[in-house]
Amino acid sequence: MKTSAMIFSLMLGLSASAALADGDAAAGESKTAVCAACHGADGNSMVPTFPKLAGQNEKYLYDQLVKIRDGGRPIPTMIGQLDAMSDQDLENIAAFYASQPATGGQADPDLVALGQQIYRGGISSRNIPACTACHAPRGQGNAPAGYPRLAGQHAEYTALQLQMYRKGYDDETGRSTDGDTKIMRTVAFQLSDKEIEALASYLAGLN
Repeated sequence: MKTSAMIFSLMLGLSASAALADGDAAAGESKTAVCAACHGADGNSMVPTFPKLAGQNEKYLYDQLVKIRDGGRPIPTMIGQLDAMSDQDLENIAAFYASQPATGGQADPDLVALGQQIYRGGISSRNIPACTACHAPRGQGNAPAGYPRLAGQHAEYTALQLQMYRKGYDDETGRSTDGDTKIMRTVAFQLSDKEIEALASYLAGLN
């Protein structure tokens, strides 16, 4: 019951705080030339430490771009990249990447069972909810609520984000972009390195 309440509160918070992006994909493409070096021309990064942006939910991506530009989500490799961008520019960029088909990935067969168990069933002994509650059974996320797509994302990148959320539970230098409910920080804080590795690998192959 407590977990359900946390998820519901997070949904309300994101719905209230994040404006639905209304971007122009064509205009956004013209702003992404510099982004291609790390994220690929169409948003399908070839480098596992840089996230795939193609197919990402527009609302979520816009919200993260704003946070990065305004200092709410510090990323060393992104410093200065968005400083000259207006909100409309960021909406357009988000619309462009959201319109691009995402490439898939592959899971480590040895990690699939554990990753699938956590993603679809959670860990009841630690009150960890199933990831499907927010990110959907096929990992496509929840676009209206602003929850990100996870399917096909690089395993290395996903694992790093979970580790940063885990660190952010009690360390301000970690990731804390999950709102006041801290649901991602709370979940990640309870995951072991092995569980994070398995979950990230499973998501990479969830196409």
